[in-house]
Amino acid sequence: MATIGTFKKTGNEYTGEIFTLSLQAKGVRLVPDLRASGENAPSHRVLVGRAEIGAAWTKKSNDSGREYLGLKLDDPSFAAPIYANLFDDEDGEGYSLIWSRPNTRRGD
Repeated sequence: MATIGTFKKTGNEYTGEIFTLSLQAKGVRLVPDLRASGENAPSHRVLVGRAEIGAAWTKKSNDSGREYLGLKLDDPSFAAPIYANLFDDEDGEGYSLIWSRPNTRRGD
């Protein structure tokens, strides 16, 4: 697991930054998607300036029932999409974007 971003919440929006070895984005906004329809539609859009670089879905943890956002970030400059989760920090001051490599089974 790695923290790749930090955010603050204002109203229904989250603002912050995402930093990886290949992505350095400030002024990232997670904005509620008011046109979302259907149970699988994202609850938020991820924007940098006017560019949409992803989507987020409201989720609930199985163990504690704690709500968080599951993000899928994608851009033509990425080799593959980035999946991460936005959790509220324990101190209640902000939110951390956590990335972990998906578990894949290899047929070796």
